Amino acid sequence: MSDELMNTKEVAQYLDIHEKQVYGLIKAGRIPSTRVTGKWIFPKKLIDEWIEGDAKTALQQAKKKNSQISGAILASGSNDPIMDMLVTTTKKTHPDFYIFSANTGSVNGLKALNAGLTDIALSHLFDPETNQYNIPYLTKYLPDIKPVVVNLFQRDLGFLISPAILESIEGFNSLAGGGIRFINRQQGSGTRQLLDYHLQQRGIVPETIDGYDNEVYTHLEIGLAILSGEAQVGIASSAVAKILGLAYQPITSENFDMIMDQSAYFNPGLQAFIETLKSNAFKSRVEKIGSYDFKDSGKILYTQQ
Repeated sequence: MSDELMNTKEVAQYLDIHEKQVYGLIKAGRIPSTRVTGKWIFPKKLIDEWIEGDAKTALQQAKKKNSQISGAILASGSNDPIMDMLVTTTKKTHPDFYIFSANTGSVNGLKALNAGLTDIALSHLFDPETNQYNIPYLTKYLPDIKPVVVNLFQRDLGFLISPAILESIEGFNSLAGGGIRFINRQQGSGTRQLLDYHLQQRGIVPETIDGYDNEVYTHLEIGLAILSGEAQVGIASSAVAKILGLAYQPITSENFDMIMDQSAYFNPGLQAFIETLKSNAFKSRVEKIGSYDFKDSGKILYTQQ
């Protein structure tokens, strides 16, 4: 393309950002562009003027690891034990940055995002029809915003089991019949949705499970309920099993993503959060726990066109 005009790939290289982020800027109306024969074109002169304007500061903040970032971000939805470690590591390089998290479950996190009550939603909702996480639910739960889905990590999910009954647990069928005390997650959580899917596939009636109605809101609470003897088995991340020394039986590996409106993606605090996620400093802390895969961390998995 001529020196005066750039396509999306060229402008992404020029700005040193991902090509999908360019589309996010287009949809948010934050970058000068025009569409010709179905393709986006960017006049270089206007891009240079745009960089020299307000966008220059935003881009520099988003890419500069050690910039002084202040403010607060509200996260709502699912939870994971290493999220606290991620926030702590972020604060070491950005001490004025705050993130507050509400453990509402994946579905309610998405609903809160759509209602403008949170900045990001944390979710791991599995769709058995497409074999995808989160993306198939965007139309249903986020009709009023233009979402971006960013992967945080993949994690292992399975049964946490009291050592006393380890030999009695052989998958979901072992839960039925009332002989084993179960601890459940709340309705709307990704873990609860996964459980209900497997029960339905096997024709297991929830009422036959002792403790199906006994609900808690976090993975750690699942582990603590088993450790205290309140329950004998529950479903949570394998990290909780390792932290608490509980027996573990794997079920699946799942995507744990954060979803936000396109207009929020370039928030300096969120960019610092993503940079920390991909940093060696954070990964080295989590390696000792294991059961996490960061190959797609920080990657945009979906952005609405």
